[in-house]
Amino acid sequence: MSDSNITKNALAASMKKLMAQRPFEKISVSDICSDCGINRKSFYYHFRDKYDLVNWIFYVGFIGEMDLSSYENGWDWLTDICEYFYREKKFYRCALKIEGQNSFRDYLVETAWPIAEFFMKDLLPQGDDEDFYLTFIIDALINSIIRWLSGGYDKEMDAKEYMSKVRGIVTAFVEHPEALGKEEKQINETKE
Repeated sequence: MSDSNITKNALAASMKKLMAQRPFEKISVSDICSDCGINRKSFYYHFRDKYDLVNWIFYVGFIGEMDLSSYENGWDWLTDICEYFYREKKFYRCALKIEGQNSFRDYLVETAWPIAEFFMKDLLPQGDDEDFYLTFIIDALINSIIRWLSGGYDKEMDAKEYMSKVRGIVTAFVEHPEALGKEEKQINETKE
């Protein structure tokens, strides 16, 4: 492992440790550096700020290791990402509380969107409203993952149970596209 990666990994380990102890906004770059024995200059050589470090942890932990060609379908990819998040849920629950510019939530959406689009495009109904359905489902998936990771559902679910529920909903949506047009038609008739 190169010296650069050793330094980045040390900073990442310190960030994870500190985020388990206190809120992100109460962690300074000095705290991170002090915890792992690395000077501030080295920190800023590798990262713009502490937000950049949190996003790097996600990138290296999942996105950077991902080989899209190894997935047969979008469900395999989504299952992998949910299992990764579940293993690291303590860290990601804290990361999702970060607000403001460069937040992890924004980074997650920006990073996951094109991958989800790649996998979901073939599952959804084709036609004039294809972009609408794709946007709707991806928004719903990403926001549902955020809610799940944040502990926002009534009961705690592991990745397997969560994915079973998500797959059921999306499959029902995809298998019954005629219901989409039916609802739209009823709304238009009510307006007239």
